[in-house]
This record gives sequence, C-alpha cells and structure tokens, in this order.
Amino acid sequence: MKSKRPVNLPLSQVISVNLKSPVAIASILHRISGVVLFLLIPALLYVLQRSLASPEEFNIVHTEIFGNICVRFVVWVFLAGLIYHLFAGIKHLFADIGVAEELQSGRNAAWFMIAVSGISILAAGFWVFS
Repeated sequence: MKSKRPVNLPLSQVISVNLKSPVAIASILHRISGVVLFLLIPALLYVLQRSLASPEEFNIVHTEIFGNICVRFVVWVFLAGLIYHLFAGIKHLFADIGVAEELQSGRNAAWFMIAVSGISILAAGFWVFS
C-alpha cells in the first residue's frame, strides 16, 4: 500500500523543479521583493524624516548620504523590489478577475511581467546612478 503522507524533497530537487516554471519564478521573486521592501522601509523612512527636518538636514542628506554609492545601491534595490512587487501585484489582480488563468496564458503573463519589470528596474538603475 502506497503512503499518502507528504515527502520532504531535497532542496536541489525543489529548486530544479521550480526553475523550469516561469510562474514559480515570478511567485518566488514576488515574495523576495516583499521581504526586501519590508526590511528597507524603516531605513528609508528615517532618511526621509531627516531630510524633512530642516533645510540644513536636507542638504546633509542630499550631499553626504545620497552621495555615497552604497546608499544609492540600497535605494536602487528598494526601487527594484517596489517595481517588481507592483508589477507582480498587478498580474495577480488580473488573475483574480479571470485574465490569464489557464496554464499557457499564465506562463505568458509571468514572462511578460518579468520582462517589463526587468526593463523598468534597469531604467530605475540608470536614474539612481546618473
């Protein structure tokens, strides 16, 4: 008699199965982008609060903090997470109303969403680092 209990698969097998599906990739990246946003919001709110305190603080934030390439990278990572999370959320909203629910159309929608968000993230990178 075959057991109906769940089986724990090794991580390598889970990853190899999920990397073949664009829907799984989109879902995993959506979760990662949510975690990135959750972790970076407090730091960026602190910087925003400092910049709004006075004109002198704004100049300090503008020149000293955002003059640092590491801070710009963190801002770009935040924008990348925000952009990806936004487009993935829109894709999920369309799926909730019945658009791209079938297997092939869902895969196409996932690839389209990944491509559009990738292009937008690259554009945000040019904006932040220029």
